[in-house]
Amino acid sequence: MTRESGSGKRESEGGNGEPAGAQRSWADGNSASVTDQVTRRGAIKAIAAAAAVPVLGTFETSEEHVLRAREAAESAVLAEMQGTAYTPKFFTAHEYQTVRVLADYIIPRDARSGSATDAGAPQYIDFVLSDQTPPPGPPNPTRRFYVAPTPAQVNMRGGLAWLDRECANRFGTGKTFLTATDAQRRQVLDDIAWPEKAKPGLSHGVTFFNRMRDMTAAGFFSSKMGVQDLRYTGNVPQAKWEGCPPEAVKHLDV
Repeated sequence: MTRESGSGKRESEGGNGEPAGAQRSWADGNSASVTDQVTRRGAIKAIAAAAAVPVLGTFETSEEHVLRAREAAESAVLAEMQGTAYTPKFFTAHEYQTVRVLADYIIPRDARSGSATDAGAPQYIDFVLSDQTPPPGPPNPTRRFYVAPTPAQVNMRGGLAWLDRECANRFGTGKTFLTATDAQRRQVLDDIAWPEKAKPGLSHGVTFFNRMRDMTAAGFFSSKMGVQDLRYTGNVPQAKWEGCPPEAVKHLDV
């Protein structure tokens, strides 16, 4: 993974399932190519608010729901640091590993902070989906055996299946996103990351990736690591007020 340093150059660093050299080009859905140079803050400007206002419209969730997910993710990360592997509540083992790899393509580790998986985004997503309330409707006659999945659950599971199927169609029978090479994964992601440039036949993949990107951003930027990455300090007392910083005045051209 790479992230842009203060000098404007990229600094490489390995991570979860993604070799060094990756770039955070899929974070905002507006770049022209995966090789475009973008700053982390600029790339996720439109979705960083997910941390401050944790509401995901496409996932029918509430602030309380997201806070529970954040607590669950932090507990899972702490447990993993102590040697206890996380067991997903919603995803299958294959789906969960796919989510981990995909999340780190969206927000990879770099010199500034850790990756989406380092911040517990996959556990966060898993909890949000497992903690869903079934949609309203008539009582399920076999409720003790089966509860109808929510739209969010269907969308996510279907999207992951689409991703594997697309890899198989492009690169050979039996190929999945996990077994695809880095170049092959990027080829698929480049085709679905930017809605305005995507082919009509890839609409399902585009919709899935948008949701996955939103959830990954919410999981990352609602974490302590994500808040620190934004460098938001809140109301911090100043020993001496010297006016607006020169760089801010220059930026505002006032």
